[in-house]
Amino acid sequence: MILQETLSNQVKQAVKSSFNIALETVEFQATRKEFAGDITVVIFPMLRFIKSNPVQIGETIGNYLVGNVVDIKAFNVVKGFLNVEISDSYYIDFFNGIKNNKTYGFVSPKEGEKAVMVEYSSPNTNKPLHLGHVRNNLLGYSVAEILKAAGTKVYKTQIINDRGIHICKSMLAWKRFGNEETPKSTGLKGDKLVGNYYVKFDQEYKKEVEALVATGIPQEEAKKNAPILLEAQDMLLKWEAGDEETVALWKKMNGWVYDGFNITYKNLGVDFDTLYYESNTYLLGKEFVAEGLRSGVFYKEEDSSVWCDLTEDGLDKKIVLRADGTAVYMTQDIGTAIQRIKDYPDVGGLVYTVGNEQDYHFQVLFLILKKLGFEWAKNLYHLSYGMVDLPSGKMKSREGTVVDADDLIDDMATTAGEISEELGKLDGYSDNEKQTLYKTIGLGALKYYVLKVDPKKRILFDPKESIDFQGNTGPFIQYTYARIQSILRKADLKPAVTLSAVEVSLHPKEKELLKQIQLFPEVVQNAAAQHSPALIANYTYDLVKEFNSFYQNVSILGADNDNEKTFRVQLSNTVANTIKNGFGLLGIQVPERM
Repeated sequence: MILQETLSNQVKQAVKSSFNIALETVEFQATRKEFAGDITVVIFPMLRFIKSNPVQIGETIGNYLVGNVVDIKAFNVVKGFLNVEISDSYYIDFFNGIKNNKTYGFVSPKEGEKAVMVEYSSPNTNKPLHLGHVRNNLLGYSVAEILKAAGTKVYKTQIINDRGIHICKSMLAWKRFGNEETPKSTGLKGDKLVGNYYVKFDQEYKKEVEALVATGIPQEEAKKNAPILLEAQDMLLKWEAGDEETVALWKKMNGWVYDGFNITYKNLGVDFDTLYYESNTYLLGKEFVAEGLRSGVFYKEEDSSVWCDLTEDGLDKKIVLRADGTAVYMTQDIGTAIQRIKDYPDVGGLVYTVGNEQDYHFQVLFLILKKLGFEWAKNLYHLSYGMVDLPSGKMKSREGTVVDADDLIDDMATTAGEISEELGKLDGYSDNEKQTLYKTIGLGALKYYVLKVDPKKRILFDPKESIDFQGNTGPFIQYTYARIQSILRKADLKPAVTLSAVEVSLHPKEKELLKQIQLFPEVVQNAAAQHSPALIANYTYDLVKEFNSFYQNVSILGADNDNEKTFRVQLSNTVANTIKNGFGLLGIQVPERM
């Protein structure tokens, strides 16, 4: 923030001039509402270096600032706090500099700087996307957009978990019980059809375990030796060996799933620049396991399984290859990371959007990649997030107790429609316009509810609570944007007109609004540094609250003179643009009318 940087330098000069002390840093905070001022210098940290009364220090610095900084018009000292008042001309000059900038707050990537690849979604091809995937997709997509806005070149990607025992379970259940049914013959999305067979496998597996236990076999042994599980394990070995029939079935069922996923991604409003498949990258992982064995990073046990001993690093021993030579998740994650850097040499870091139950996995992965000698491994980041809970309890895919992503999106639009109809503000809308608006409001409510929470925190998702036209919700913010558009349609917006402090004096509510707008670039940078869309979401809500306070206290279209009206209309337009930009970073659309 330019003002803070200028003030920091001037405060340091004041302290040097008056007390012959060189301060390294100056602490600022927002001025409390009950005191006059726009920004506050905190004096208390200076007492370690300056032996004087905090009020006297504040008075001395304040007098220096008024005498030496053009835009400071007054100050007051309250105990150890120096409240500084900034002139209207400063804020009006700032506003004139940004009012026609549609990308205000955004920074273009610098030539030659390394790009970042952000991974999200990363589903298994044995089930449809569910509520947990929704948080993952929304979070990863938003972080990618925020990093871009902060000046980083970004590639959006996913790793599709298209191989492994869980995929074989769906394949085997379809082979046994599917009667050749297809998405076309059933009318089901491909991912839902395949997901049904994952549930079917679990049901049959439990029956077989119970039958074995009834014969006197201990339960743990029965779980390992259920015939359907042994057959699925055999299918995995056949797949890795390239068995034609198994690979053909795998390709067919995965193809169904991809078609289903694409529909969900489109409805959710997320996209990817590149896709990776574990069926490809696990082989590269195996190559580097062999390389690590030669270099001493890994070691082989008597049963031929391969491990990495991380006990000296405060972790434990981690398997990277099973005794039968098949890959584990760690193998393929090693291969995937290496393949990405090979494919995109300009990438200098990776962001993995994965739930916090995998925290330890990523600690191990990042450490192994460092031990393998990859310089870029120091720039790997796990965007760890909390689970999404429901009032009814935890979701389990294999038991079919998940909240399906497609159903959730449809339900949100339906709920938005019901509430909108109750409010009765859609006169003159066609049915198509209504349906588009319901989807925009419903998705906006869902995305905002999920993204306004710090990623590390768990979420208890309540669809009804999220679609509320009052409070800290997506629809409330969308409604404010639509209200501003209504004002702009009635007004004669004159973006080319530039007004000076001589021509217009600021109402306190206008000044507060300008201060909030001025924060936006800093919030974007902080959100990028912290990988936190919540900072953008809550900033946008604060901006909307400030605008609504301005709207209720200051007449826009009924201003006393043309200059005031022009300025207030321009200010409203800039607020709308900032809302749109902020919501764009969250993947949320804003309607022109509501």
